[in-house]
Amino acid sequence: MSENDRRTAILGLLREHQRVETDALARRFRVTVQTIRRDLDRLEGDGLLTRTHGGAVPRSSVANIGYADRQTLNLDAKRAIARTAARLIPDRASLYLDIGTTAEALAAALLNHDGLMVITNNLRAATILAANPTFEVIVAGGVLRQADAGLVGGQTVGFLRQFRPDFACLSASALDLTGDFLDYDFREVQVSRIARTQAHRAMLLADASKFRRRAPVRIGSLEDLEDFVTDAPPPGDLAGRLAAWGTALHVAANSPL
Repeated sequence: MSENDRRTAILGLLREHQRVETDALARRFRVTVQTIRRDLDRLEGDGLLTRTHGGAVPRSSVANIGYADRQTLNLDAKRAIARTAARLIPDRASLYLDIGTTAEALAAALLNHDGLMVITNNLRAATILAANPTFEVIVAGGVLRQADAGLVGGQTVGFLRQFRPDFACLSASALDLTGDFLDYDFREVQVSRIARTQAHRAMLLADASKFRRRAPVRIGSLEDLEDFVTDAPPPGDLAGRLAAWGTALHVAANSPL
C-alpha cells in the first residue's frame, strides 16, 4: 500500500470510529509505529485530524476534543505555559481561573504561592488549589458541564460581576492569525468575557497547537489582553501585532524546570 493510500485509509477509519490508536494502525498496515506517527503528523498538518496521546481524533470546528484526550494533549507544553504564567502572579494576589486543562496546569503551578484568592468556575482546578491552606478558593455557581466539571451560564456570569480581581487567567480552544481567540460553548465564552472585563490584568494561556484548530465562538482579541503566554513564537506577523497592541508575549521554555 502506498503512503497516500494508507493515509486515506486512516482517515476512513477515523470517520468510522471517531478515534484511531497508533499501535493498532501499525499492526493493521504492517508498518512501524514511527511510520504511523509521521502519517498522523502529516494529516494533522493538513488540517484533517487532531493528534492525541497514542492516536488521533477527527478535527472539528463545532465540537471540542473529549476531556480525557485534552488531559494528555500537549501536556508538556501546557505545564511549561503554566510555570511561566505562575511567575507573572505575585503572592497574595487575586485572580480568576478559567475552565480547561491548561487552567488546571496553572492551578498546580500556583501551589507554592502564598495567600492567593482564586475565583474559579473550574471544579477540577478548585480541588487542586484546595491543597494550599493559605489560599481562599471561591467557586462560582452555574450549570455544571459534566464533561469537564466546568460551571457556565448566566448564574456564573452574574456571580463574577461581584469581583474585580488582579488577574484573569483565560484559556481558549482555538486561535487565528488575526489574534482572535475562540471557543466552542457560547456559555463558556460569556463567562470568559466578563472575567476579562472585570479583571485589572488579563492573560491568555494557550499552546501553539491552537493555531491549527478552529472554533465558532469568538471570545475576544489578544489586542484586549495584557499578556499572551504560549510555548512557541506565533505564526505570521502576529508577534509584530502583539508588540503594536502592547500585549506582552511570553514564550515558555518547554523544560522541567
